[in-house]
Amino acid sequence: MSKPWLSQVCQQVYSQFPEVDGVRPTQQEQASGQTLLIFKASVVTAGGKRIQRTVRAVVNENGKVLKLTTSR
Repeated sequence: MSKPWLSQVCQQVYSQFPEVDGVRPTQQEQASGQTLLIFKASVVTAGGKRIQRTVRAVVNENGKVLKLTTSR
């Protein structure tokens, strides 16, 4: 199920978090009509260790990003 605004939101996330650039997000529909997009990527730190980077974006039905969070 592709949303017409999905590529625009992805570009916004990629510009803010370049380590997830090119990652296709998983989509979860929320009860309020919003969509949760989850981007996951593995990043190498300066010390050579790998960490999992997760970016979550809550988007309304018009494609506006309501909330953008990240975790390591």
